[in-house]
Amino acid sequence: MSKIVLITGGSSGIGKSVGEFLVQKGFIVYGTSRSPEKYPESKFPIVALDVTKKETITSAINHVLSKEGHIDVLINNAGVGITGPIEEIPESEIKNNFDTNLFGPINVIKAVLPSMRAHGSGLIINVTSIAGYMGLPYRGIYSASKGAFELVTEAFRMEIKDFNIQMTNVAPGDFATNIASGRYHAPILENSPYKIPYGNTLKLMDTHVDEGKDPLLMAKAIFKIINTPKPKVHYKIGEFMQKFSIVLKRILPDKTYEKLLLKHYKL
Repeated sequence: MSKIVLITGGSSGIGKSVGEFLVQKGFIVYGTSRSPEKYPESKFPIVALDVTKKETITSAINHVLSKEGHIDVLINNAGVGITGPIEEIPESEIKNNFDTNLFGPINVIKAVLPSMRAHGSGLIINVTSIAGYMGLPYRGIYSASKGAFELVTEAFRMEIKDFNIQMTNVAPGDFATNIASGRYHAPILENSPYKIPYGNTLKLMDTHVDEGKDPLLMAKAIFKIINTPKPKVHYKIGEFMQKFSIVLKRILPDKTYEKLLLKHYKL
């Protein structure tokens, strides 16, 4: 029997690449988008879902369950970037980022767990970020929302272990996707004390995405995880130095690591 996979944010970027790869491997895949009508050429069905609206989460999952009877794999991929000096980011945008990157995915998990428990098995893969392992300058809110999701997953997987439901984190580094265009960028204000360093860092961040890895690497990694009987707690996918930066944070003194980040971002 082909496994049934639901991918939030499956219409573009990493989600689209993962979905197309899994279809090639014989999986039955459903993706989600806030505007599914924009993707008539998708190689797998796109269902309407906005992770910030609980009613759409319930509707989307019920739709897949009505079609397939169960969901074997949930890939919590939907997310949004945010940049800017924390002092200047509007509170509404901070809340929106946490709604999309943390509270929304938690609600998707809550909505899918009862059916997985009734089916007696399931796998939930939460796509976080290597940025969630460290507070990055001018990406602090993004780091915080993804870091919080990492910790939630650690706790969640222990709570659901008796239901034969697996859960894991996959933290990507920079990949060549359209994430930069979808970010909320706090405007570079003419009279801002952060004008020059934020402007320079923003250019550097966009360059990292443009020169990032092929999303196919994420697709292959997730395929391998799906076929792993007991997935690890954490996976990191990306450039060697991005993954190694997590190791350095664990072993270096805090101020030494901070200096490395400042040097990297030319601050």
